[in-house]
Amino acid sequence: MRRLARIGVPPLLTLALLAACAGTEAPPAATARRPAVDITRVSYAAADALAAQIRPQFAPEAPLVVATLVNINRLDESSPLGRLITEQVAGRFAQGGYRVVEVKLRSQLYMKRNEGELILTREVRDIARQHNARAIVAGTYAESADRVFVNMKVIELDSNILLGAVDYQLERDALVRSLLPARQ
Repeated sequence: MRRLARIGVPPLLTLALLAACAGTEAPPAATARRPAVDITRVSYAAADALAAQIRPQFAPEAPLVVATLVNINRLDESSPLGRLITEQVAGRFAQGGYRVVEVKLRSQLYMKRNEGELILTREVRDIARQHNARAIVAGTYAESADRVFVNMKVIELDSNILLGAVDYQLERDALVRSLLPARQ
């Protein structure tokens, strides 16, 4: 390792080279069971992608509202998955320095028991005015037999113009299925 450091290889690259030499075979038990989808990692990546898209036109100090992701086939319904992704995206924007309005504390917001913050247009405009929010993060999810497709966008409230959008898929594994309503 000293020899690598002497010829100018950065320390992180040295660690990566050493790790690569250590062997990459997974133990048999690990290959038999695939890990569950890392919903947090995917939600954070989606929020980071949205933040990168809006950064040139949206100052982080401008308040932002994050609405609950809803079922694309029933826009007045969400699920534990939709609410979890919403919480993670809101948290990630806050970690990135954005001022996120916590809408769960609003009494006049349209709330449907067990559905989350399903925001109607009138309420969005009222909340935006009261908090000087400039944009809202909104989104939908759609279920298929083996995947859940998620779409999120940042919408400028004054103009209804999309400032950014991101789409991704989650494998419908046991964890994701447990966060969705049972199929009828």
